[in-house]
Amino acid sequence: MPILLQAGSIDFRSIVRPGDNIMWGQANAEPVPLTQALIAQRREIGRLRVFLGASTTDTCRPEHADCIDFVSYCGSGANRALARAGALDVLPCHYSQFPQMMRSGPLKIDVLLLQLAPPDHEGRYSLSIAHEYLVPALDTARVIVAEINEQAPWTYGERYLRHADLDFILPTSRAPLENPPSRIGEVELAIATHVAGLIEDGSTLQFGLGAIPEAVLARLSDRRNLGVHSGAIGDKVADLMDAGVINNTRKNVDRGLTIAGVMMGGRRIHGFAHRNPAVQFRSTNYTHNPDVLARIDRFVALNSALEVDLSGQINAEVANGSYVGAVGGALDFLRGARHARGGLPVVAMPSTAGKAASRIVATLSGPVSTPRSDAGIIVTEYGVADLRGLTLKQRRERLLSIAHPDYRAALECSNAGAL
Repeated sequence: MPILLQAGSIDFRSIVRPGDNIMWGQANAEPVPLTQALIAQRREIGRLRVFLGASTTDTCRPEHADCIDFVSYCGSGANRALARAGALDVLPCHYSQFPQMMRSGPLKIDVLLLQLAPPDHEGRYSLSIAHEYLVPALDTARVIVAEINEQAPWTYGERYLRHADLDFILPTSRAPLENPPSRIGEVELAIATHVAGLIEDGSTLQFGLGAIPEAVLARLSDRRNLGVHSGAIGDKVADLMDAGVINNTRKNVDRGLTIAGVMMGGRRIHGFAHRNPAVQFRSTNYTHNPDVLARIDRFVALNSALEVDLSGQINAEVANGSYVGAVGGALDFLRGARHARGGLPVVAMPSTAGKAASRIVATLSGPVSTPRSDAGIIVTEYGVADLRGLTLKQRRERLLSIAHPDYRAALECSNAGAL
């Protein structure tokens, strides 16, 4: 039977051992009362290693590196402060690799902190906001500490927990964290118009995070019978499902179901997914599985980038010398879309970084997150460049045509992309 914890008197010294690997749900799935208590007691516990996903809160700050080694797959959200301070060690791997690494590799988890929804009438605790890589972590964690949040949405998924599965529980009642809405400007709307023009009725969508995917979804209100198979979903998915635009009726895999790994939105999607069997959550083993993705007809993968060079190489990780992005699941989904019948591998981004520099470049300023051999369709506010099947010379011409006009002449004079 699990041990009942009391808020304000949690003693992690009896739970965590020095040297342990610790993980919790990312973004809005963070069990804040538990994570805050852990960080506050770090000096009494001894040196720890914490794996972070995208962070909504500033629970983990640079000064906490005095006793904690922070590791993450991404530099987004509050992780950027850690990265800038040199307090974040980045794991540059594909999302699809996480399950194996957590079961038997360097990411094997000792202590797992969860935010769960209270049990249903069958006694099943739901993983609520995030399932994704928490599911494989459950298989190997030595200790599971759960915040049972009365206000957390109860969601359907491939894995539920029973009372006997938990080692410690902390009852709470608090509104879950929310992602602030993205700022959508004229550039994002122009990009969204181009991307929406590629999406046919009956397509199944995957999308990353941020203003561009939200703007694209807002442009799809006139489509019919769309489906969703995505790592993350947000508020716009709830809007389109309510409107009947997303109904998943033409999916040949998981027909009738919106499939996702995590919710990254706010009260809208949390409330919509609560006890809604039409929204189902899966582990990373499934959402990012290349064999599953390749079987989804008309699979549209929509992801973003920091820059693309004239041969089609993509940097989605480093900007101005700072780690702000991720390898993440982009390549998993882009490859899945390339192999799917009627699939579209799309990378969309503004043509410039503010007014300072072109995002279509002669030479990448960061790592190659997606090789040119996997380049698909690149979209900016100036148009669409479909690179599939094109030679390097042809790619160069297409990419120049969607670069910002102020930078085209300089890019044309470069020799990049020729080899």
